[in-house]
Amino acid sequence: QVKLMESGGGLAQPGGSLRLSCAASGIISNPNGMGWYRQAPGKQRTLVAAVTPVGSTVYGDSVKGRFIISRDNSTNTSYLQMNSLKPEDTAVYYCNVDALDRYGNIVQRSWGQGTQVTVSS
Repeated sequence: QVKLMESGGGLAQPGGSLRLSCAASGIISNPNGMGWYRQAPGKQRTLVAAVTPVGSTVYGDSVKGRFIISRDNSTNTSYLQMNSLKPEDTAVYYCNVDALDRYGNIVQRSWGQGTQVTVSS
């Protein structure tokens, strides 16, 4: 079983920055994908960013050019650097780890408990 612990959320001003971390522990399969999703009140959970086992990245359209996802395989940790924050970035942010088969298909997804990010002046 994989346990994910997020940290780094909080309050930021518009134009500011925050850095989220997600530390995975337990039985972590390799290869694995890592990512971040967010969910605002009354809205669906949507992809923010994801990184493959070899470091390829994908971003949601609304965060391209502002957010950067990275991973440290030695510590099973992913990071989400959020720059130029906007009020519409306010949401609960969830990290995930995906166990992958040899074809890159997701066979199991684990979620963190979520961390609140609020962007307001």
